[in-house]
Amino acid sequence: MIDWVITTLGHLPVVVRTVILIALFLIPLMLSVAYLTYAERKIIGAMQVRMGPNRVGFFGFSLWGLGQPIADAVKLMFKEIIIPTGANKYLFIISPILSIAPALAAWAVIPFDKGVVFADINAGLLYVLAVTSIGVYGVIIAGWASNSKYALLGAMRSAAQIVAYEIAMGFALVGVLMAAGSLNLGEIVAAQKGNIGHWFVWPLLPLFVVYFISGVAETNRAPFDVAEGESEIVAGFHVEYSGMAFAVFFLAEYANMILISGLASILFLGGWLSPLAGWDAATTLPLIGPILDSGVHWLLIKISFFLFVFLWLRATFPRYRYDQIMRLGWKVFIPITIVWLIVVGIAVLAKLPPWWGA
Repeated sequence: MIDWVITTLGHLPVVVRTVILIALFLIPLMLSVAYLTYAERKIIGAMQVRMGPNRVGFFGFSLWGLGQPIADAVKLMFKEIIIPTGANKYLFIISPILSIAPALAAWAVIPFDKGVVFADINAGLLYVLAVTSIGVYGVIIAGWASNSKYALLGAMRSAAQIVAYEIAMGFALVGVLMAAGSLNLGEIVAAQKGNIGHWFVWPLLPLFVVYFISGVAETNRAPFDVAEGESEIVAGFHVEYSGMAFAVFFLAEYANMILISGLASILFLGGWLSPLAGWDAATTLPLIGPILDSGVHWLLIKISFFLFVFLWLRATFPRYRYDQIMRLGWKVFIPITIVWLIVVGIAVLAKLPPWWGA
């Protein structure tokens, strides 16, 4: 399907073709972000023996509440954006964009299947690190531009948390770089070619755990959601935001969840590769064999699994204290990643099979 779209648009000018492809990608992504909020309420509701959204539907039919994200979006669109007295209006408006733009721009180098990527650059992993690091500026600027001491203190707290876990996450990605010998995300997936036993999640298991938990902390999700604690008086750096300005911060959180899940799938779980690679499923199971082969559907399944874990964590764990969060990032995760980088270096030099066999 993706190849057909690219072939069909091939005769158009480069700029027009690029804009159309970006639109064809962004529309499903933003719909996924919107309906992730619906999935969160339904899944956590089921875990807590509640109904979740079940009223708002389409054309008079409730349809299990599937219209709830649309109703939320319409409500936020018509709410007034109130800018506090003395706030820096330009920075106040631009900071939500700085939060969501990196989460969307990073997808430019994410491969969905073999050869299916917007920009197949050699330094794709470095690009992702550079772009996603910009998100912290949206948090800091939002707190400062609001002209509110509560927002500023919340921004400093959130920024310190993001920086702490950014370092641990960066070290975890260095381990992937060492294992694959490349910064290109497509080549990183190719280095995991084979069945489930060839995926990097096994030799890099501590780095995988550190990366995913750091991703939860980076997105301010429970149990690390000190930026917006229900038990606190105010909601952190975005306490002064309302309407669509707040909605963009809200969407940025969920867009980052999808991005973290996508990167975890590509870097550690073989991306679009099937866990049953090497088995001729088409011959053994003619009806479902093609589904079991490698393809973009496997990447979507892995992303969905990680998103479910995000929601599962929120429904399960109580919120950490701030000192516990910082201690975990600085005193636990960073030492673990440094030690395991040494282990990975030794394993690569020793050509440990099946990941680095001669």
